[in-house]
Amino acid sequence: MTMHTAQYHSSLVADISLIDAQYHDFSLKRHYHLDFHFGLITQGEQQFYYQGGKYRTGPGHIQIMAPDQVHDAQTLAKQGFKTKIFSLPASWLDSLGDELSGQKEIWFREHCIENHYLFNQLIRLHSLLNDPLAATLAKECHSLTLFSQLIAQYSVTTPLKVATIGRRSLYQLRDYLMDNLVHKISLQDLAQLCGLSPSQLLRQFKRSTGMTPYAWLARLRLEQALCLLKAGQKSTQVAHNVGFYDQPHFVNAFRQAYGLSPSQIK
Repeated sequence: MTMHTAQYHSSLVADISLIDAQYHDFSLKRHYHLDFHFGLITQGEQQFYYQGGKYRTGPGHIQIMAPDQVHDAQTLAKQGFKTKIFSLPASWLDSLGDELSGQKEIWFREHCIENHYLFNQLIRLHSLLNDPLAATLAKECHSLTLFSQLIAQYSVTTPLKVATIGRRSLYQLRDYLMDNLVHKISLQDLAQLCGLSPSQLLRQFKRSTGMTPYAWLARLRLEQALCLLKAGQKSTQVAHNVGFYDQPHFVNAFRQAYGLSPSQIK
């Protein structure tokens, strides 16, 4: 049996979203996000694939998933795990890094940091941002302080390695697909863009990401849908804007990916 529950929350601090999730006997297929995810497991352990390796994480570890980095997730025991997650656009971290040190783009040298002090502080921050009665000034100050610490201690100036498919980077493919989400896109379209044959494109894409181009595009549509829902757009309009022409199909795909319906995103 596989099951999970998840809650997505906005916070009063601009650009910071929060996730509370619990997973039991669960395996999440390879996927990616358009923003940074900072995960804090409060109970149990998680195993995940990332950049060609398998890793385990539990309480006391800060898990950092950068935008566009493919990963998966599995529970290690029947009791599963509980996690709290901060979802932050790269632009928010980049602006903070620019103010701190002039670093225009933020990357992190580690994807799983063992720092119990920062872990506990981030758990408290997550609860603070979830508290409607807490002062907005306190939320803003603590957010800037803790993420400034993370950047100061763990960020690097060397960019993460970006997969190249033919003559295009994965970022360039993402931008092309983002501009064409409402259109039908064929394997031939992508192959021509990359200067490859369709079979070459398929092999290189799967070797680089562990996903087919179709699965990668499907996730991109859902990630963009999540962003639009957070911005307050109606579910029916979001479905159309990301290329779903059937509302029940959109709702079902969204629920499978995130564990809740589009109407539950606040």
